[in-house]
Amino acid sequence: MSLDVATFLLQWAVGGLFFLWVTTRRREVSIGYGWLLRGTFGLMALGALVVGRRYDPVPVRDAVSLLVAVAAGAALWVSWQRRAAGVERQRERVQVRSARVAEMTGIDRAEQTFDTSVPEFPPALDLVAPAVGLVGLVAGGISAGDPVWLSVARTLVGAAFLGCVTDAMLLGHWYLTQPGLPRAPLLELVRYLLWIWPVEVLLLLVPPGMVAVFTGAVDDGYGGMLGWFWIACAVTTGVLAVVTRLALKERYYSAVMAATGLLYLAILTAFGTDLVARAVLSGA
Repeated sequence: MSLDVATFLLQWAVGGLFFLWVTTRRREVSIGYGWLLRGTFGLMALGALVVGRRYDPVPVRDAVSLLVAVAAGAALWVSWQRRAAGVERQRERVQVRSARVAEMTGIDRAEQTFDTSVPEFPPALDLVAPAVGLVGLVAGGISAGDPVWLSVARTLVGAAFLGCVTDAMLLGHWYLTQPGLPRAPLLELVRYLLWIWPVEVLLLLVPPGMVAVFTGAVDDGYGGMLGWFWIACAVTTGVLAVVTRLALKERYYSAVMAATGLLYLAILTAFGTDLVARAVLSGA
């Protein structure tokens, strides 16, 4: 197993773009959230291309990195062209809220307007980039080391792990820009994170894995300290995901902000879980 920055960046981009689709398919989060994530992860895919060609070329992975960036950019362009349509459930919520305010106060409240003659952005377009990126991740996993099945599995699950926790944190912040957004989209991402986390940890333990650090078969260069740091990151990530889920059960709006803060910490520990293991095992 090797620590390849280009593959890592492509993992992050593909995972983030996949879980963007998980959210956009609900047609609840306003259109700007998609712009933010497509732009961010599209640039990350370009970064994977540049780093890969410069330091450790893998032709298939590098070509796919470019295609992922192009697909994300194309989806962003279509979304921008159709921005006047908004999204279905956001339109409904704005209309209901405005009608309620007018009924209660007798004042017609200025509301956000949408153009119903413009077709809405099709969420299926957000699946193109991660679908293409899957090929590049497999190629990157194959080149990362033996056994191939384990390397590919770690690469694919790592993409889902990093993408899910990143999207959840960014979505938590989006509640500041879209008041009244239901918690269901954020709860869904946290639920997926709780499912992916144990798979990520178990795959990193499978020999040759982090167990070898504790048996002494792999020297981390710090007398086993990195192994204990990895355990701390892995356990803390799971704990933070559980606590975030519990926080979102509270009715108050501040619970969403608390959950977002917890997800900030979860990103740090999630990256420690994935990157520390790769760094230690790359020297095996």
